[in-house]
Amino acid sequence: MSVRTALIGVIAAWPAWAADIDDFVDARRDQAIAIASDIFDYAELGYLETRSSARLATYLADNGFKVETGVAGMPTSFVAAHGSGKPVIALLAEYDALPGLSQAPVTRREPVVEDGAGHACGHHLFGSASATAAIAIADWLTATGTSGTVRVYGTPAEEGGSGKVYMTRAGMFDDVDIALHWHPNDRNIAVPESSNANKSARFTFRGIAAHAAASPHRGRSALDGVEAMNYMTNLMREHMPSSARMHYVITDGGRAPNIVPERAQVYYYVRHPRPVAVNELFERVVAAAEGAAKGTGTHMSYEVMHGNFPLLPNETLAKVIHGRLKAAGGVVYDEDETTFAEAIQKSLFGSVRPLSWAREIQPFEFRQKTGSTDVGDVSWTVPTAGFGAATWVPGTSAHSWQAVAAGGMSIGHKGMMLAAKILAETAREFIENPDLIAKATSEFHERRGEDFEYRPLLGDREPPLNYRR
Repeated sequence: MSVRTALIGVIAAWPAWAADIDDFVDARRDQAIAIASDIFDYAELGYLETRSSARLATYLADNGFKVETGVAGMPTSFVAAHGSGKPVIALLAEYDALPGLSQAPVTRREPVVEDGAGHACGHHLFGSASATAAIAIADWLTATGTSGTVRVYGTPAEEGGSGKVYMTRAGMFDDVDIALHWHPNDRNIAVPESSNANKSARFTFRGIAAHAAASPHRGRSALDGVEAMNYMTNLMREHMPSSARMHYVITDGGRAPNIVPERAQVYYYVRHPRPVAVNELFERVVAAAEGAAKGTGTHMSYEVMHGNFPLLPNETLAKVIHGRLKAAGGVVYDEDETTFAEAIQKSLFGSVRPLSWAREIQPFEFRQKTGSTDVGDVSWTVPTAGFGAATWVPGTSAHSWQAVAAGGMSIGHKGMMLAAKILAETAREFIENPDLIAKATSEFHERRGEDFEYRPLLGDREPPLNYRR
């Protein structure tokens, strides 16, 4: 007899009000940690998460979910569903890693694979917690005979690939009532929040190769084009709104100093809280690239890589999640974890937060985030809310080796299990209280506006499946 069958059999004998969904989560703890650990070890980049996606999809299928893979033109995406009828509750699951941040779960910088990928944003925990929570919800629905559908959306390439945007564009959230998500963090926080919209592109300059010493006059440097563009966009920073952000990396600057570079490339991100402002800033960046090409005698082309809407806040949903988080409490370190955390904090740059943050819950107040996420597009399609759970040592920045280290050991696992319980409890509360769903939906329509028409910032391009190759 499977664990699922046995547990459902026991709790089905209880009255419906007594069925504790946390028990279903706790029953999956070892599986959840094993799956997170496997995905941590796989450390697969966006649109290349073959094993990570399959691991989660198999976990769900083995627990009675109907799984459809390769949706919205993305081979490593999936949608897993269980139950029937309304409401339809969606849980989002991410699982892509970041390049160059391979790290063992230790307190010193120690890559597992030199220059390899690592889960510096904790998506191995994200995907495992969401799948585990969904299975717990499904078990609870079965045990109590409650109507409702739970879905897990396996969303690849959050880090710059906008996997959720292609799902949103394909209408895959159109019949969903509530979408829930979470994210690893250095604190526990559930508040109404927004984020920056974001648009990115790779700008490629092509020139004429020549011997850089013997005949430089015969060449036209593509790298000159990149550098001229960067110079102009850096001047542009003074004349951008203070809430805007712009970053770039030169991904190709030529192959040898004694060759005038025939090809060079720079990768840009542009951010602002309003999508229309992102598009305006992006067009100014394009104009700078065009001017740089003209001035250096090179040719420029660009490819939009991704685009994300800002998060549309929903206070109704956030209040429910905050209440659940307050009731559950945060993460309590044991002696070994405290020693680990103190050692990690010694390696951090800048201000250090007290370790007590891991067990505390942050105040309920609106937050404007400067980062971006493709959850934003989902939030403009269906009432959506999320939260952060303390999976990293307080004071740790995402996208750092310290985040990878804590996420790969028990500190990360404790935060992940807290997140799974909050997701499951929140979903149950909405399933049992349709008036809350109606209130959240009413707020959603009011914030979005009657005349809103969804037009993805990335346009009609297909998923950039090779963007990390």
